[in-house]
Parts: sequence; C-alpha cells; structure tokens
Amino acid sequence: MVDVRVTLSGLWVAVMLTFLLGDVLRIFAGDFTQGEIAGQKATQGMWLLIAAIMLTPIIMGVLSLVLPYPAIRWACIVVAVLWVIFNLMGLPYAGAYDNFLIAVSFVFCALIVWYAWTWPPPA
Repeated sequence: MVDVRVTLSGLWVAVMLTFLLGDVLRIFAGDFTQGEIAGQKATQGMWLLIAAIMLTPIIMGVLSLVLPYPAIRWACIVVAVLWVIFNLMGLPYAGAYDNFLIAVSFVFCALIVWYAWTWPPPA
C-alpha cells in the first residue's frame, strides 16, 4: 500500500499540472490578452499574488511529505477546500476546456480531502 503522504503529494502535483494545462490551453486558444488580467493591465503586485496562489499546490506537495501528522492532515483538508471555493468564484469560465479542467481539479481536491480525512493516526 502506498503511504498516504505520497498519495497526497501526488494529488497536489496533479492539481498543479491541471492548472498549468489550463494556462497552456488558454494561451494556444488565444483566450487571453497579453499583460492583462480580467480586462485590466496587470501590475507587478498582481503577478506576485498570482505566483503566490499558484505556488500553493507545489508547497502542499512538499509539505505532504515533510510536515508531521496531524498538521499535514488538516492543512491538506483546509487548503483543498479553499482551492475549491476560490475556483467556484470564477465559474463559469469562457472555454469549455477551462470548465472541464476546473471540474477535474475539484475531483483531485475531493480526493485530497478524502485521503486526508480517512488517514488513520500513526500507531
């Protein structure tokens, strides 16, 4: 059986790759205007905020491997739920592919919550 820590880390990597795939498809589909976010000129502060938000799944992937139980259990549950809420605020997205990938990310986040919630305490 795979350690829950490895499973959680892998799921966080899957969340990150899903969002990256959406960004790549958005570029190739032409569904963005360079230098703008939501119709306004992007500032360095906005880019920094986006970088911090998108870094979250990467940080969670690492923390899943190193943070002690039960702290990582609760961190995974809280952060996955916050990701779902954050992405629900943007629905519906313009592209069908975006909506599909957000739904896939919801499945990954649900799996993160489920694995963390059902994670038995160490013996």
